[in-house]
Amino acid sequence: MSSTQAMDESVRERIISDPDTLLEDQDIMRALVAANEKTMGGNIVDLRGIAMERLEARLDRLEDTHRSVIAAAYENLAGTNQIHRAVLRMMDPTEFEVFLHDLGGEVADILRVDSIRLVLESESGDEDATVKKLDDVLNAVAPGFIDDYITRGRNLPVRQVTLRQVSGNDGQIYGDKADYVRSEACLKLDLGEGRLPGMLVMASEDPHQFSPQQGTDLLAFFGGIFERAMRRWLS
Repeated sequence: MSSTQAMDESVRERIISDPDTLLEDQDIMRALVAANEKTMGGNIVDLRGIAMERLEARLDRLEDTHRSVIAAAYENLAGTNQIHRAVLRMMDPTEFEVFLHDLGGEVADILRVDSIRLVLESESGDEDATVKKLDDVLNAVAPGFIDDYITRGRNLPVRQVTLRQVSGNDGQIYGDKADYVRSEACLKLDLGEGRLPGMLVMASEDPHQFSPQQGTDLLAFFGGIFERAMRRWLS
């Protein structure tokens, strides 16, 4: 009776009338469990308390996973929208030179990368007049260069999309920007039967923008669209 009278009557009536509010308050429930453990003494194991703690820990983990999944979904949606906008922009030009200049300009801005370079293997190398006119976005290299660049000279299978961090570059691809490149995406291009391969390289000063742990589906889609557009221009 004395313990009942020690509680304020209005608080007591509120708890009795709406006990769910008390049960849903995690801080209050922890305090009640802790008080209950003290009354039982240190030699008694409260299995309900242990189970509660484990359930709370599991709930916290599930909530963290839920937030991570939602964040990843939003990020993937944003990436998809970027790729779609970039593809639509590539379809606008009616001249090849404009198409390539847009690649290093508005398309790069949409994709939020610091540089985009198109690399084409050619027997004539960089002596071609078109290459010199578009040297801000286009590189002509010797046959075999692309596979060697993607694999870094190692005997490895060449993937369609390679994401990696870089530290220093020889400048053959990026020119004066080579010292600032910290990550890149290499998209190997199939330009059709009878033609040497090409490569689209996206570069960023952010070392975390491209890394091997990231998914490549969207970039593979973008590369597939780009190589089909290139086939039409080249034909």
